[in-house]
Amino acid sequence: MFERDYKLAFHLTPPLLARPDPVTGKAKKMRFGPWMMSAFGVLPKFKGLRGTAFNVFGYTEERRMERALIGKYEKLVDELLARLAADSHAVAIELAGIPEDIRGHGHVMAQHLEKARARQAELLARFRGRGNAQVIRMPVKAA
Repeated sequence: MFERDYKLAFHLTPPLLARPDPVTGKAKKMRFGPWMMSAFGVLPKFKGLRGTAFNVFGYTEERRMERALIGKYEKLVDELLARLAADSHAVAIELAGIPEDIRGHGHVMAQHLEKARARQAELLARFRGRGNAQVIRMPVKAA
């Protein structure tokens, strides 16, 4: 309970409405009043549209990039499992955990993604044997 007459205000960057700031290029936040509480209540009713052609938010560049990241991550995990060895296990665990560091939306996510990609390149080099952690190769016996 508040003693003064306060009004709620939400500062959001809706994907289809927010315009980029001409100086920074980052999406500018827009101010929405207390009526947004009603809008937030309606959004869950459209949950069934996720992943379909009717999900208008799924067409944004950010959502397309997120879906591409999922595919790349699946390929990375396949490689990790195929080449996993005792001395590369720790590096593989670090590589598998990189997506946990990618947080936020918009320019915040872009910053985290940039750092994650740099870390992934470093760890992949180590995992693939061009760094400190070598993958053990078992010799193949001739028949």
